[in-house]
Amino acid sequence: MYLYLVLNMHQVYYRPSYHLATWGSALIEVSGIFKSFGGRRVLSDVSFKVGDGEVVGYVGLNGAGKTTTIRIITGVLNPDKGEVLVDGYSVLREKRKASERIGWVPELPIFETEFKALDYFVYLAGYHGLSRGEAVRLGRELLEKVGLGDAVYKRLSEYSQGMKKRFALAVSLIGNPQNFVFDEVLNGLDPQGIAFFRELTRGFKKEGRAVLFSSHILKEVEQIADKVVFIHKGRIIGVYTMEDIARLAQPSIRIRLVEPSGEALRVLEGYGEIRVEGSEVVVKTDASPDEVISRLVEKGVKLMEFRREERDLESFFFELIKKGEAG
Repeated sequence: MYLYLVLNMHQVYYRPSYHLATWGSALIEVSGIFKSFGGRRVLSDVSFKVGDGEVVGYVGLNGAGKTTTIRIITGVLNPDKGEVLVDGYSVLREKRKASERIGWVPELPIFETEFKALDYFVYLAGYHGLSRGEAVRLGRELLEKVGLGDAVYKRLSEYSQGMKKRFALAVSLIGNPQNFVFDEVLNGLDPQGIAFFRELTRGFKKEGRAVLFSSHILKEVEQIADKVVFIHKGRIIGVYTMEDIARLAQPSIRIRLVEPSGEALRVLEGYGEIRVEGSEVVVKTDASPDEVISRLVEKGVKLMEFRREERDLESFFFELIKKGEAG
């Protein structure tokens, strides 16, 4: 019998897969997903892919639709319209085969807390067809791997939220799936736990697995992701590789001129893309402000003030939101 992962406010059942299975290529493909609750649209035409050896960050404000998307990908929710394929298998029509190929860690893992960690791991591993001896050996190995080696005999009621996240990570590895979906997995992790997750995902990437993770810790998304999918109010507002973001989020210098003359604009165009905002000119450039200002002064350009603006993933994200709202 197969138990599919069902998440609600009270319980979690883990679906099985096959221990140490080899699935071949990894791919999560979300196509035209729509979802409403009580007449309120929460997802509108959501589409993106996570391919072999790709780590994709899923970024949005609280309530943007990240968790709903992830629950649809894992088969916990059905979309009103659209399709999700996992390694080519439909989550809607071939749920068992699709579910076998995904390891999922929900935002708030919920377990039967009266169990000791290793005992509960063995219980869950039984749904993957492992004997007790195999499950105990694998449990010790994976719990050690996620940093819980000294807590295998603690009851789950004694685990902190961060420890529960680590335990859920270990459980998601039982079937050795090619695809992983992590919902705000960094929440509750200490710096050591975040560093562990970073290295874990890099290892998955080297092994050619597909990883989708949602997070509001954008500094970590920058360090981990190959590509970022941005969602706002249930709609995808951008899909960019980190190379794209690095290029588009290039640092800039904001210069307030006494009068934006043609000479000033010609000088600044030599340093990069410019944008005129009233009496201010913003130039995207890696050049130092001193170099740019010296060149303007040489040309007799009069200026009032200037400042350098560093741009990161967070500023890039909020600029996307601003553009989306304006559109």
